[in-house]
Amino acid sequence: MKKIKTICIIDDDPIFRFGTKKMMESVQNSLNFLVYKNGKDAFDNLLPKLHLNNTLPDVILLDLNMPVMDGWQFLDELVKSPVAENIPIYIVSSSVDSRDIKRAKSYKMVNKYIVKPFSVSKVQELMEELENRF
Repeated sequence: MKKIKTICIIDDDPIFRFGTKKMMESVQNSLNFLVYKNGKDAFDNLLPKLHLNNTLPDVILLDLNMPVMDGWQFLDELVKSPVAENIPIYIVSSSVDSRDIKRAKSYKMVNKYIVKPFSVSKVQELMEELENRF
């Protein structure tokens, strides 16, 4: 079982980002977070790390509906990097549209679709799933 060290949160909602960080820290301390408010900021900062293969996040929590570059556009760009397929991505969205869920499953790197809001129990379940994944 691997201990999760770095979590990347890509979401335009500051309350979600803050709350998710706090809940995850309550489940497991000493986590590092890479936090971005849209897909473009995330992609521009993660891409060099992917190519250098350093400090890759253990997981990416990705919102779908964001300004500048949404989650779909982020995924479409990320699939072009072969290193990226090693990072599990969890879609975290308020959308319950079955088309979004089906589309998310079409990306090999997407492991799960989680509907907001997050709760402590969802975070605990997610952390356990991630630790047992390795």
